[in-house]
Amino acid sequence: MTRREYNDVRPSSSARTWRYRATRAAAALTIAAAVVTGGAVTTASAADNPFQRGPDPTLASVNATRGTFATTQSNISSLVSGFGGGVIYYPTDTSQGTFGAVAISPGFTARWSSLDWLGPRLASFGFVVVGIETNSTLDQPDSRGTQLLAALDWAVSSSPAASRIDRNRLAVAGHSMGGGGTLSAANRRPSLQAAIPLAPWHTTKSWSNVRVPTLIIGGEADSVAPVGTHSELFYGSINGTEKAYEEINNASHFFPQTANALQARLMISWLKAFVDNDTRYVQFLCPGPSGSDTQEYRNTCPLTV
Repeated sequence: MTRREYNDVRPSSSARTWRYRATRAAAALTIAAAVVTGGAVTTASAADNPFQRGPDPTLASVNATRGTFATTQSNISSLVSGFGGGVIYYPTDTSQGTFGAVAISPGFTARWSSLDWLGPRLASFGFVVVGIETNSTLDQPDSRGTQLLAALDWAVSSSPAASRIDRNRLAVAGHSMGGGGTLSAANRRPSLQAAIPLAPWHTTKSWSNVRVPTLIIGGEADSVAPVGTHSELFYGSINGTEKAYEEINNASHFFPQTANALQARLMISWLKAFVDNDTRYVQFLCPGPSGSDTQEYRNTCPLTV
């Protein structure tokens, strides 16, 4: 299929812009220039951004199966309050300060094991990852959204990584009904810093009240949650924040269940940009991915206008 690319008009009344834009204008301009010219990106140091973690990224580094942080993991008891347990992954390094955290939900009838490749991969780039089991594999999207928020609350208060998490830098993600739950969670908790629905499914089609920067990744060949009646409608309805939409060429509904570099690169970059305020990763979002894997990419990319 032919790749199509869009650059959407940035919301004129956006209540939620890229939070680092004003304070890191010089770095942003440097990145925008580098994207246009193809030159190297030179950014401000970590001293200018206390949330910056890890070395300067390259295309090779964000495509790698592991980042630079060593990680560990711990099982979460099914007796925990508010969700069904799961696994928490986090960096072992305590020398660089706290990390942002993301809770991730599997889809209808699925277990966390269907997405568990994401746990160590995201954690190795400097995030705490809570891969949840739902109370029931049959839980609907809104219930999954509630459980994602409960998992974040548990992570910052009672998890073995609690002391390593910045409770002001939290995100949600999920697949299928977990993706619908991601939208539901973002709608209910606007203080979240990022949301990443993957092949999302939900009977609600308009999410105009979402104020959390949202990256939606859909599959062109999805017959369970067809992009025309799910991902594209969800993306189009979000008007009050930054957003992006990637449609993976020929991908089925189940693409998130197999490790792939494109999905991981976009997820890492979105979390870095909005949870860590790290402008070094904007180059992978604006103007966005290209190549045969991408059927369509849309974005609001404020750094390219």
